[in-house]
Amino acid sequence: MTSFLSEVDLTVPSLTCKNIWKIFGATSTEFERSRGMDLDDQTLMAKGWTTAVRDASFDIEKGEVFVIMGLSGSGKSTVVRCLSRLVEPTFGTVTVEGQDLLAASDNELIDIRRRKMGMVFQHFALLPNRDVLGNIAFPLQVQGVVRSEREERAREMISLVGLEGREGYFPDELSGGQQQRVGIARSLASNPAIWFLDEPFSALDPLIRSDLQDELLRLQNQLSKTVVFITHDLDEAIKIADRIAIMDHGRVVQIGTPEDLILRPANDYVARFTKGVPRSKVVRVSTIMQPCAAINIESDHHLKPNDRIAEVLDILTKTNGLIAVRNDDGAAVGVVERETFIRIMAGATL
Repeated sequence: MTSFLSEVDLTVPSLTCKNIWKIFGATSTEFERSRGMDLDDQTLMAKGWTTAVRDASFDIEKGEVFVIMGLSGSGKSTVVRCLSRLVEPTFGTVTVEGQDLLAASDNELIDIRRRKMGMVFQHFALLPNRDVLGNIAFPLQVQGVVRSEREERAREMISLVGLEGREGYFPDELSGGQQQRVGIARSLASNPAIWFLDEPFSALDPLIRSDLQDELLRLQNQLSKTVVFITHDLDEAIKIADRIAIMDHGRVVQIGTPEDLILRPANDYVARFTKGVPRSKVVRVSTIMQPCAAINIESDHHLKPNDRIAEVLDILTKTNGLIAVRNDDGAAVGVVERETFIRIMAGATL
């Protein structure tokens, strides 16, 4: 069977977005002529322009789960469409594994999307006249892969997402969660390097949504894709993200780990955005510990660097003074002061 793995340079970011603007109503030439101006809301309105994305820049590393989030109208869905050129940026650059996406011809763009990008959207967009096997195999059929090979690959994906036994079912015979699993499997069929998911679970019931979040994490643990995930749900973002970019009125206002956003908010907007998140479920021991070369604390208890505070609350609340932090080999790597733990839980920033 043909390998679906592609050779990639691990030293190059999987995806780079630099100074991306998307202004509806403005051509690239018109925007270029105006770049020296102060493009505030009043100026843009006077020109009849609507700005969806303002000067967005970030790198996404290979194997990273990068979540872009914000309130409705913040520009998060537009920026991800710029990353795949489903929407043409007004200005800026996008590179995919070092390749300039905006310089690609129409045929090159089609090939990049087919072979390097997988996409899952809120609406499943399954083909109603094809069964599960046919839906999942469809991207490979478009690529010209022979039937036996594409169906073998589709069966692998069916097994991966736990839909064995439903190969012959049609979309209207499946539940919403099962339909979304088909969409996920279809997006993975060609083994894309980058996986775009635009609010893929938001239309689902809370329990199904939670199950699919767990499924996403399980798949990512197996496949190590570069994931760009769009959501307006902070709890969802915290659960799945390596890093989160928060957008407000088209601007990326902060990028960081969930702990960064909660403990070191860049501005009042981010602080308000994250205010309701239980810190104990997000903050890790490694974040609040003081490093040390060696320590000798007599105690029946110790913590591990990757423990979340919620998992070790019993130890933290019942121990006075210093608490040792040890790695998997039992070596001391730091200490947590009970006072630091109390301050963080009380809402202090680092």
